[in-house]
Amino acid sequence: QVQLVESGGGLVQAGGSLRLSCAASGRTIRNYDMGWFRQAPGKEREFVASINWSDVNTYYATSVKGRFTISRDNAKNTVYLQMNGLKPEDTAVYYCAARPSGRGYGNWGQGTQVTVSS
Repeated sequence: QVQLVESGGGLVQAGGSLRLSCAASGRTIRNYDMGWFRQAPGKEREFVASINWSDVNTYYATSVKGRFTISRDNAKNTVYLQMNGLKPEDTAVYYCAARPSGRGYGNWGQGTQVTVSS
């Protein structure tokens, strides 16, 4: 099992930036696809971004494309989400998730709150 801990959330003004980190422990994430998801109050959890195990392919939700960047550092067993141009609608709890390539996301962090004020 992979244990995931997110950090880096906080309160930021619209147009600002934050970098979220997801530190993994228990086993290396080298063979895992990694993803970021978010859940706003009263809404279902939604996909934000993902990066495959080989660090070749990244995917983004339409709403964040061009503003957010997902990256990984396998040596540090950490995944990042750089968020620029933040908007109030980006306010949510952000979750990191891991999955063996080709399978479902079965490992989740506890989440970190991101609040964007207008």
